Amino acid sequence: MIKRASRYSASVLITLVFISNVQAGLVFVLKPQDYMLAFELNGLPGEIAVAGTGLLFLMWNVPYLFALLNPVKYRISLLQAVLMQAIGLGGETLLLKQISAEIYPALHSSILRFIVFDGAGLLFLLAALFLVRSSFRKNGKAV
Repeated sequence: MIKRASRYSASVLITLVFISNVQAGLVFVLKPQDYMLAFELNGLPGEIAVAGTGLLFLMWNVPYLFALLNPVKYRISLLQAVLMQAIGLGGETLLLKQISAEIYPALHSSILRFIVFDGAGLLFLLAALFLVRSSFRKNGKAV
């Protein structure tokens, strides 16, 4: 049986990532004009692109919500969150390799911030997964 402290500690770690992700999504939706230049966008199309990205951030956090509520009961949501965070980090890293810091300094800097942000989130989620790992298998069977 998993220790209650481990479960709650895992929930705290997941909650920190969830709050960070939702906050980022909300500011993109509510104030897209503040972030357009970082992506070298402008005008209404730029605002819509940034706000749309914010909506995606919010949508992608549904599994995180279930995982933070109970990472043992909703362990599949925790696994999904880990995979989503890892895909984001990997994809952003590939994107960064295509962006010249000299030619596109604002865009390069923005993607680098996402890499740091998602890298930290991935570490927190992996730590949460580590804390509840004993709930995943007992005697070769999922519990």
